[in-house]
Amino acid sequence: MSLREDNEEGRDLKKPFLHTGSWYRMSGRQSSLFASTQAIRDTSISVFACVLIVALGPIQFGFTAGYTSPTQSAIITDLGLSVSEFSLFGSLSNVGAMVGAIASGQIAEHIGRKGSLMVASIPNIIGWLAISFAKDSSFLYMGRLLEGFGVGIISYTVPVYIAEISPPNMRGGLGSVNQLSVTIGIMLAYLLGIFVEWRILAIIGILPCTILIPGLFFIPESPRWLAKMGMTEEFETSLQVLRGFDTDVSVEVNEIKRAVASTNRRTTIRFADLKQRRYWLPLMIGIGLLILQQLSGINGVLFYSSTIFRSAGISSSDAATFGVGAVQVLATSLTLWLADKSGRRLLLIVSATGMAFSLLVVAVSFFIKASISETSSLYGILSTLSLVGVVAMVIAFSLGMGAMPWIIMSEILPINIKGLAGSVATLANWFFSWLVTLTANMLLDWSSGGTFTIYAAVCALTVVFVSIWVPETKGKSIEEIQWSFR
Repeated sequence: MSLREDNEEGRDLKKPFLHTGSWYRMSGRQSSLFASTQAIRDTSISVFACVLIVALGPIQFGFTAGYTSPTQSAIITDLGLSVSEFSLFGSLSNVGAMVGAIASGQIAEHIGRKGSLMVASIPNIIGWLAISFAKDSSFLYMGRLLEGFGVGIISYTVPVYIAEISPPNMRGGLGSVNQLSVTIGIMLAYLLGIFVEWRILAIIGILPCTILIPGLFFIPESPRWLAKMGMTEEFETSLQVLRGFDTDVSVEVNEIKRAVASTNRRTTIRFADLKQRRYWLPLMIGIGLLILQQLSGINGVLFYSSTIFRSAGISSSDAATFGVGAVQVLATSLTLWLADKSGRRLLLIVSATGMAFSLLVVAVSFFIKASISETSSLYGILSTLSLVGVVAMVIAFSLGMGAMPWIIMSEILPINIKGLAGSVATLANWFFSWLVTLTANMLLDWSSGGTFTIYAAVCALTVVFVSIWVPETKGKSIEEIQWSFR
């Protein structure tokens, strides 16, 4: 075999798992036979289309998170589970996600961002089917673990893909679509859970990934991943279709090439290398934000919101839960605009501060209610105040703490350690998500007021952490952000 044949064979092995073909190349060089070609050439439409397709993954993520709230009492009754067994069921998605997080970086590095999303979709579909046909806790637990595994991969891959395809001036808004999609998934689970029984709701959970799989064949792979893998022609073509065929991408092409060349993709990165400041500082920031996001208690509130509202004395707890989901979607929609206007750092500080005050209001309400009669007029006022506090906490979370940690993580990690470091950061997030989800019901049984006080203290700590360590990344290219840590 000749050297040329050897090189070509090696090149084939490095091709993306999902190769998109040449449909967009032809439309850029020739006059089109279809009216839609001009739309494809438009920069915003190209990037928006890609983001909308991969956003089906976070919708699946959110549906998984929201599923436990409207189904708790029905599943416990139908399958004869205890509260602790159901709490285990709720938390197992986080256990699966931890396994998925460990694998996510390496999967995304070896077979590409699109291939990674394909891999994540399959266990999600199988998991929902297992839950829908469950006759006992074993199938229920297995399905939840499989869902979690897929969600763990999705939670890392989608924000990274969006960050790598987006222009600097749109990256914050487009990155926020990830969290917006999660909230839409949660809201849909809350809403549909009011009208359909839990097995049908599990069948509906299959839909996002079922649509995502064919959608992946119509979008380009991340140009930065292609450049890192040495596929120059595919890298430039992918970037051209994302920016529009009439756009000069030479400056961005050269910037990405310089960044890739400086990191030397063939250099093996070990844990010992993370001691260098340019590695440990962004990794610490990314891990810190993702841990604090979970310790704020948001998943404890969202997973068991119906239970929280019942204990607060709200009679229509399912309707209140759906209202929280709808408010979260609206607040996160505002973040799409704010992320590139006010910046990531300010949003994080405002968000964490708002959460701290809201959680203190809820804590005080529960403390006072514990010492008064349920027939008291003050009891009803405090129930309403608890609801307002939870809604305000969700709004504050949606404005910054929901989307910004994932956006910043995807922006600041150097490309040559993104797989390893991203997996570590995502694993930390899911571990603490599991811890919060597993203990939320038990903590609420111990003391509702005490639980919300702990969550408020974490939010106050977040304000300090962001003020000291987190840089502003608004309006900068990914390469500029990563060079600033050197």
